[in-house]
Amino acid sequence: MALLCVRPCSRHMSAGLQVCSYATLSKSSRPQEKDNSGPVFQYVGQHKKPNHKVFVWGFSFTGALGIPSFVVPDSGRKKPRKYQLTPYRLETEKQISSAACGYGFTLIASSTKDVTKLWGMGLNKDSQLGFQRTQNSRHHSYDYMLEPSPVALPLVEPQQTRLVQVACGRAHSLVLTDREGVFSMGNNAYGQCGRRIIEDEVYSGSHVIHKIDGFSSRVVQVACGQDHSLFLTDTGKVFACGWGADGQTGLGHHKVSSSPVEVEGDLAGVEVQQISTYGDCSLAVSKDGQLFGWGNSEYLQLASVTESTQINSPRLLPLKGCGKVVQAACGGTQVAVLNDKGDVFVWGYGILGKGPKLSESSTPEMIPSTLFGRSEFNPSVVVTRVRCGLNHFAAVTDRGELFVWGKNVRGCLGIGKRDDQYFPWRVRQH
Repeated sequence: MALLCVRPCSRHMSAGLQVCSYATLSKSSRPQEKDNSGPVFQYVGQHKKPNHKVFVWGFSFTGALGIPSFVVPDSGRKKPRKYQLTPYRLETEKQISSAACGYGFTLIASSTKDVTKLWGMGLNKDSQLGFQRTQNSRHHSYDYMLEPSPVALPLVEPQQTRLVQVACGRAHSLVLTDREGVFSMGNNAYGQCGRRIIEDEVYSGSHVIHKIDGFSSRVVQVACGQDHSLFLTDTGKVFACGWGADGQTGLGHHKVSSSPVEVEGDLAGVEVQQISTYGDCSLAVSKDGQLFGWGNSEYLQLASVTESTQINSPRLLPLKGCGKVVQAACGGTQVAVLNDKGDVFVWGYGILGKGPKLSESSTPEMIPSTLFGRSEFNPSVVVTRVRCGLNHFAAVTDRGELFVWGKNVRGCLGIGKRDDQYFPWRVRQH
């Protein structure tokens, strides 16, 4: 997990961590952390069944990795671990089915029918992890959570409702359920939580977890940009709310929207199967394999249809030679798409994955399948999933292997070193 853009606070601990207040669970209530100084690894090979273990890495000082001893050293460590450069096993109470990283915080969810099914860790100054009551006062909430802490959702039927997905933005979070809709929490300065904007609202210590209404049918996927939100319904419609200065909401204007509005433009009449956003650019993949984009194009993300730095309404992106697109991902400056043959194409600005000489492209560049492990001994290897962080990429193959590349900000690649990675590199034991 890559945790980025940590906001400082005014008071300091002696260890050098900038915090206002933080919490860990009591030893009796927390999952036991393994008493070893190194990481624990588990590979998922071609014939290995998934074991649903959770691994974390990256910048740890906000508590976003959920390992308290990284931030406040225990007797076995003399100083905090600011960066975790390799995958580290996170012990969890339940089997985790969805996880998302925001800017200095993390949400993890289980599809269990138990009452407790959502946990947050890391930065909580905007209540993006919900109200986390302090031990000293029921009126105050912790600003930082150093390990997975339960988030109480206002569910009508908590033992029947399952969580489907979580998504995190700069300082807000979305939680998708199977039968009670979408909930939002955190910063709503631009309407990104899908509720009325309140001038000078104080988000720290907020109890507000909002159920978002206004969709034409059931929501099946959610996505968070920095300060905007996207929603996909089961009928293939896309809705958006939040900050629109770069056109990232796709609503035909550059204003804020505090409630979900259907996104049209070139998407009018199109059935969408997947949405993606992370920075201020937004993408949608149609069921017939076409790609649509809107929002920021400062880094050539949408250069196939505009020379402008932004588009405020969805446009069909003509992708020559990419075939049928089944999945798309966009970060802060770059785009990746996956076609139905398991090939990965990238464009935009930054470290794109084809070496140090390619740092900018307005057209899709295919990354050779050999860089994902295809060879004469493994001729059928294909990529099945692609993701983007702000400045890096990740891909998972059908063999369960994870490859990463891009800017290695604060160790976000998990490759055991701080160096940037110019080609796809398999995440593994060092």
